[in-house]
Amino acid sequence: MKGALAEVMALSREVLWMHLIVFLRVGPVISLFPGFGEQTVSVRIKLGLAIMFTIIITPAAAPALGGLPPFGTQFYWLAITEAAIGLMIGIGLRLFLLALQTAGSIAAQATSLAQVFGNAGATPLPAMGHLLVVGGLALAMMLDLHVHVAAMVIATYGLFPVGALPDPSAASQWGLRQVADAFALAFALAAPFLIVSVLYNLTLGIINRAMPQMMVIFVGAPVIVGGALFLLFLLAPTMLSIWMNALQGFVNNPFGAR
Repeated sequence: MKGALAEVMALSREVLWMHLIVFLRVGPVISLFPGFGEQTVSVRIKLGLAIMFTIIITPAAAPALGGLPPFGTQFYWLAITEAAIGLMIGIGLRLFLLALQTAGSIAAQATSLAQVFGNAGATPLPAMGHLLVVGGLALAMMLDLHVHVAAMVIATYGLFPVGALPDPSAASQWGLRQVADAFALAFALAAPFLIVSVLYNLTLGIINRAMPQMMVIFVGAPVIVGGALFLLFLLAPTMLSIWMNALQGFVNNPFGAR
C-alpha cells in the first residue's frame, strides 16, 4: 500500500512539474495574446486562461517533454529559457494588433478623422483604429485563433526544446523582420486613405490657386471626412480580411522563411 501511494505521489509530482514547465512558456503568450492580453482584461482572468491553455497543451506536448530534468532542478534556467520563447511568440502575435492600430492611426491622420473624432477609450488611439481593432479581434476569435495558437505553441516544442535558448542572432533577425512586416502591413492597409488624402490636398491646392478668395477648407473638410467614412465602410471588410490572412500565415509558420 505504501509502495503504491509512493508511486502515485511520484507520478503526481512529475505531472505537476511538466505542467509547470509548459506554463512558463504559455504564460507570456497569454499576457500578449490579442484580445486576452488587453489591459482591460483582469489579471485573474489572464491567469485562469494561462492555466487552461497549459492543461490543454501539456498532454499534446508530452512526447517532446520526455527529457525534462528531475523535479525542481534547473528551475531558474528553465524559467528564463521558457519565458524567453514565450515572449518571442507573444510579441510576434502582438505586432499584428499593433499593425492594425497603426493602420487606423495613419488612415485617421491622413483624412482628418483623428481631429474630428478625437481619441476613444483609455488607449490614445483614433476612433478608426478602435473600430479596426475591435473588428479584427472579433474576426480572429470567430476563426478560432486561440485554437491555432495552442497548436502553434505545441509545435514550438519540436523547434525549441525545453531548456534551450534560441540563437540570439537568429532571434534578432526574426524580430527585425517581424517589426518590418508589421509596419509594411499597416502601411498597405492604410494606403487607400493616403492616396485619397494626397488627391484631396492636390485638389484643394489647385482650387485655392484658381480662386484665392474662396475658403477652400470649409468646403474641403466635409468632403474629406465624408469620403473617409464612406471609404472605411467600403474597405473595412477587405482590410480585416488581409490582416487576418497575414495573422493566419504567421500562426501557421511563425519562425520559418516567408
